[in-house]
Amino acid sequence: MHILLKKIKLLILCGLVFLIQSCATNGTGTASPTDEINSGVDTPSAPYLIGAGDTLRIFVWGNPELSGEVPVRPDGRITTPLVEDLVASGKTPSKLAREMEKRLKRYMKKPVVTVTVTEFVGRYTEQIRVVGQVGTPQILPYREYMTLLDVIIAVNGMTEYAAGNRAVIVRNEGGKQRQIKVRLDDLLENGDVSANIRMQPGDVLFVPEAWF
Repeated sequence: MHILLKKIKLLILCGLVFLIQSCATNGTGTASPTDEINSGVDTPSAPYLIGAGDTLRIFVWGNPELSGEVPVRPDGRITTPLVEDLVASGKTPSKLAREMEKRLKRYMKKPVVTVTVTEFVGRYTEQIRVVGQVGTPQILPYREYMTLLDVIIAVNGMTEYAAGNRAVIVRNEGGKQRQIKVRLDDLLENGDVSANIRMQPGDVLFVPEAWF
């Protein structure tokens, strides 16, 4: 029953956060400086970089036999018809498309390639790791504008033994690790959206066990 109540509160809080972010714009449709801080919206993050484990849809205009979905291998490379062992990891889809066009120029005139990421994993160094007293400890792909609440939802909340307000995020900044205290109990139990901080690529969230 206690776990069920936690899940219900989590769903209610999700709706509250969504409502606040939806109303965070003024009459002209642009956010004021104060609204921007409260809603957690900031400047767009860097473009998505392909990582090992991603699935890509390759479309070569006018050449369906060269098109299709391919996985990015653990070594970060892909192989398609006429293009073998091309490094994909660490590149944007558009950059990879341009490199494929260069390779294909050996076989055709003016090839046009589109690359779309259909299943996201992301680069290893940018993945979010969640450990400790959560429903399903796991590694998550980082998403633009990802928040602490998004992460907790993805791992099915906290266990009944979790000490949410003693949780920490370990973040790498300039080659040094920094611990950031987070208030998961305040966020999930009390609906304090100010505790819903923005995640960064490579963050590790640790939720310790409560002391009884």
